[in-house]
Amino acid sequence: MTNTVKTTWKGNMKFESTNPSGLNLNIDTGAEHGGNGEGYRPKALMLSALAGCSGLDVVSLLKKMRAEVDDFNIDITAELTEEHPKFYKEVHVVYNFYGTDLKKDKIEKAVNLSIDRYCGVMEMFRQFAEITTEINYFEK
Repeated sequence: MTNTVKTTWKGNMKFESTNPSGLNLNIDTGAEHGGNGEGYRPKALMLSALAGCSGLDVVSLLKKMRAEVDDFNIDITAELTEEHPKFYKEVHVVYNFYGTDLKKDKIEKAVNLSIDRYCGVMEMFRQFAEITTEINYFEK
């Protein structure tokens, strides 16, 4: 399977990028780098892709396992290298689950399947960064 995007310069530091979904997104820098802050920052967008990829896996697996949660979010903190080209060297992914009577064994299994088997973006990150993960439960 091949994915194709087209990214077009829109002036100054802004670009518009297509997506196979048909939805476009804007990429820009902040004023400190000459942009207008009218779009996603490229490196932060990579972290969103990581969270989205793993999150989709987890939600799909929890549904199949009949392990309902009231809410779920993923927080990612990443450290860049000091030297150019700067890239993420350490990435910490935190999975937060909220609900009543959470099925922790199934949640842990779903998260681990995403991390170890299904999330292609996670595997891409492993090629250049040390990845750590944790799971937090918030029961009502």
